[in-house]
Amino acid sequence: MGYKEVYEARPWLKFYPAGVPDQVPIPERSLAEIFDEVTARYGEKTALIFYGRKISFRELRDQVDRMAAALHDLGIKKGERVALYLLNSPQYVIAYFAILKNGATVTPISPVYTSVEVKYQLADSEAKYIICQDILYENVEKTNFPLQEIIVTNIGEYLPPLKKLLGKSLFGRISREMELPTPEIKEQPGLHHFQSLLKKYSPRAPEVQINPREDLACLPYTGGTTGSPKGAMLSHYNLIACGTQTQIFWPIFEEGKETVLAFLPFYHIYGQVVVMLNGISYGSTLVLFTTPDLEKILEAVESYKASIFYGVPTMYEYLKEYDKTDRVNWKRLKMITCGADTLHESTVKDWERKTGTRILEGYGLTECSAVSHTNPYGRPKTGSFGVPLPNIKAAIIDPEKDEFLPVGEIGELILHGPNVMQGYWKKPEETKNQLIEIEGETWLRTGDLVKMDEEGYFHFYDRKKDLIKYKGYSVFAKDIEEVLYAHPQIKAAGVIGVPDPKVGQLIKAMVVLQPEARGKISEEEIIKYCAERLAHYKVPKIVEFRGELPKTDVGKISRRELREESLES
Repeated sequence: MGYKEVYEARPWLKFYPAGVPDQVPIPERSLAEIFDEVTARYGEKTALIFYGRKISFRELRDQVDRMAAALHDLGIKKGERVALYLLNSPQYVIAYFAILKNGATVTPISPVYTSVEVKYQLADSEAKYIICQDILYENVEKTNFPLQEIIVTNIGEYLPPLKKLLGKSLFGRISREMELPTPEIKEQPGLHHFQSLLKKYSPRAPEVQINPREDLACLPYTGGTTGSPKGAMLSHYNLIACGTQTQIFWPIFEEGKETVLAFLPFYHIYGQVVVMLNGISYGSTLVLFTTPDLEKILEAVESYKASIFYGVPTMYEYLKEYDKTDRVNWKRLKMITCGADTLHESTVKDWERKTGTRILEGYGLTECSAVSHTNPYGRPKTGSFGVPLPNIKAAIIDPEKDEFLPVGEIGELILHGPNVMQGYWKKPEETKNQLIEIEGETWLRTGDLVKMDEEGYFHFYDRKKDLIKYKGYSVFAKDIEEVLYAHPQIKAAGVIGVPDPKVGQLIKAMVVLQPEARGKISEEEIIKYCAERLAHYKVPKIVEFRGELPKTDVGKISRRELREESLES
């Protein structure tokens, strides 16, 4: 059974918003060119708001061109990798586009990374330059990595004058949360200060010829489906394709008129592409947050009349319990979306009851430049991450045989489209395993177990590596977690399989109870609760109560850490 027999009909097209085509032309331009066009068009309009400080598109262009000139003078050449080790801030946006204007490649590093993790990414990407927050400089020093140039910056540099003192306390609080001291940085050769460079250079960016399809814009690192972090090679064309696809799919958005809350971290592909790049390229105003402070975010929804809210499941979990959430007029927003992880149905229902609005769930991964699917705003389906965007082919295959599966069967999701990465940096074998040839086309294996229903909506079941094998049964952790999250006294839950010589894997549930329920509910009660709602082979055999669950830096519950901790114990 081939692609044409099963998926060529593309049943999802009938649910596209009116006027949205199944194929859209992707601009053959660089991100730097698009940036220049947008900043020229919107000149005095506000591009960024940072804790009250407003920066226009004209001012942003001026700062980017000054930094681009500085980077060029420091020796950065086309094709080289430049690391960004920054919190969300004006400096991040300025540095990002300045790097691109030199024809160089951004490799974003998570601000929560330790010196060991920073060194791995610097070494693997072969970066010679880094732009970092001063509170993170100590981590860079500890790597002892031979960088040619280091540029440091302080969070207070772009705060309004009256808030610069606040900047110190804000910065100190962030430092304490990361368990990093605010450093005193000694002057030395190769060390530069962000603002000093902006003052030194005129706004004259170098002229560099960029091939959008071949030249890399970004090298984000991802765990992929297996193994150590790998750099996903994303070209200018890949990122522009993703932006074009999402903008076309949401005709409700008005160019130059939207206000977007930018609290999702820019080092993560979701925040970088969907929030930052889409926002800038569409002439939107970005309200920047260094950390996702719930109270400040809710204040900003009202005070800046935000029109688009991009979130992750953890954010909605917190907001639905937060006592100030219902003070916001959520119905005024054009769209509220969720990505980066699966949204539990109980959270969706609780959110709807509290706010009277729907969360539109989407799907994507680093290797496809952030997004491949989303729910149509006029016809969302609860429990589904939506339909493929224009220009994207999506299909389900048998992960063992690489054969297309019929509608309704669970298998591995594969993707084909202009937003799919070029491959993994310096890892030909991993690239060969991830980008496979089927019927003469190159497809990206996602590693996710998914099914497509008869209407063409896609439903997530589990990561392939998280599938639990119990007595020959295939058990999806998500099925069990959905039941656990529906329990009124359970705050969070993570389910894994632990090795067992008799049955293959025992199902283990790690549970965080609501504060008022702690010490009052037993393991046996949780098992009984599950037994009343699940098939016998899905019922957890082990329940462990915890104060909290390990999470990734974007708020996903880390099943990998849960498995490692269980094996150690």
